Amino acid sequence: MQWLHPEPGLMNDKIDTESFKGLNLLRQTRISHRNLNDLIDRLSHDPLVDQLRVRRLKKKRLLLKDMIIRLESELIPDLDA
Repeated sequence: MQWLHPEPGLMNDKIDTESFKGLNLLRQTRISHRNLNDLIDRLSHDPLVDQLRVRRLKKKRLLLKDMIIRLESELIPDLDA
């Protein structure tokens, strides 16, 4: 019954590095989104700020949010399978 207890280190060879890369990218994207959100909030309270810049930042924030949703979807396994 050795197949029930694989050798130590054998499990390390089976780690899905793509999943870890996806998790890291998701974490970095969330951090970028949060930082951009904070910047937009600060700029929104400044009456002298260029509104075109704020709109561009909001568009970038929306793109990051879409990317977060896509990455989360890729990391969640299909339940139909």
